[in-house]
Amino acid sequence: MGWLGLGVALLLLAVVVALKAREMWSEAGLPAGRLIYSDTGTWFRQEEPLYAPHIRLTGRPDYLVEERDGSIIPVEVKSSPAPQVVHDGHLLQLAAYCLLVEVSFGTRPGYGILQYQDKAFAIDYTPELEEDLLDLLADMHQDRRAANVDRDHENPRRCAHCGHRAHCDQRL
Repeated sequence: MGWLGLGVALLLLAVVVALKAREMWSEAGLPAGRLIYSDTGTWFRQEEPLYAPHIRLTGRPDYLVEERDGSIIPVEVKSSPAPQVVHDGHLLQLAAYCLLVEVSFGTRPGYGILQYQDKAFAIDYTPELEEDLLDLLADMHQDRRAANVDRDHENPRRCAHCGHRAHCDQRL
């Protein structure tokens, strides 16, 4: 068998590894490009979160992919099946990652990706979506200074899993 056999075995191993890597990339819902950030532990750990000091926003997208044209696309992976309509919270979380990419890398993403178990959504990062995010952040910063903030939902499941449930006088 000798050197030729070893060379063939290593070539086959390289092909198997490449196919597995392509499968993992596809399963993660990543667009074509170069992975430059990951916070899932699947590929590598990015130690520093993205940060926008002027609006006091920090976050760790699951993935950032640099496309061939230099644009950087945030990808947020959800473990649940896709909803019929994307939840506002997921949409605004992705918008926050788009804003963080713009501040951190100096390039505005045209879109971001929400990847669910069974479906992916490419969400355009529009000026309207950015404005919705900035309005929400302003409201949140104002609420942090308030002595008392009313509950903002009627969802018993959400209350049941809330970390403030034990001392909340508005729990459902």
